[in-house]
Amino acid sequence: MENVKKTIILFYCLLLFMSIVNVPTFAEEGALTSTFMEINLDHTALVITDPQNDFLSHDGVAWDLVKESVKANHTIENMEKLLKSAKQNNIQTFISPHYYFPYDQNWIFEGPVEKLMHDTKMYLRKGPLSMEGFIGSGADFLDQFKPYINNEKSIIVSPHKIYGPESNDLVLQLRKHGISKVILAGMSANLCVESHLRELIENGFEVAVVYDATAGATIDGMDGYQSALVNYKMIANDVWSTDETLEKIKKIK
Repeated sequence: MENVKKTIILFYCLLLFMSIVNVPTFAEEGALTSTFMEINLDHTALVITDPQNDFLSHDGVAWDLVKESVKANHTIENMEKLLKSAKQNNIQTFISPHYYFPYDQNWIFEGPVEKLMHDTKMYLRKGPLSMEGFIGSGADFLDQFKPYINNEKSIIVSPHKIYGPESNDLVLQLRKHGISKVILAGMSANLCVESHLRELIENGFEVAVVYDATAGATIDGMDGYQSALVNYKMIANDVWSTDETLEKIKKIK
């Protein structure tokens, strides 16, 4: 009992001392700071989610939901800059696409955005073994990205089905290629990009999100992009602009 009393007295003395000398409390120290992720040539990859027409083409079924965010961020231009820089500087590129096949349309339950995607036939393909009607479809890649994606060096992993990479082979492919650091961008901010961020972090990767190489939908007054920025800051190892990312890539040559 005597030891407990001494401990309590010491604790209050410490609090008094902190208030007198103006030592910050834990709450005041709560500001988030970057962990300053470093990248290198051997173990760093660029991961792009959903660089596809249904989000990024003016004819895409989701264009009206994301266009203001895409335009404000210069998302398409910034994604292309990242892809071009990765190719020029021998940074391995991984594409995590979003495809639906006819049997996916028969799911017996779904979330609100899943239902929207299925109702609009977003990312729909004829089947996993068919390329019929794929070229130029909503599931196809934006034309200006194709030179950086349709080549022997880029790795296009199997499709994710909802938001995160839990149902595809992205993590396996990254591991098998010796990747431990990921530069992450793509569509859309608070859905697939954020879900990929969370899963990659949980799997032990270092992840930097490129905040202006993504965009989000505005639905029913909810701004997906702004909500994503908060979580990027809280979860990612670092958050960079496209210009910052390009400078970092150049320096590792």
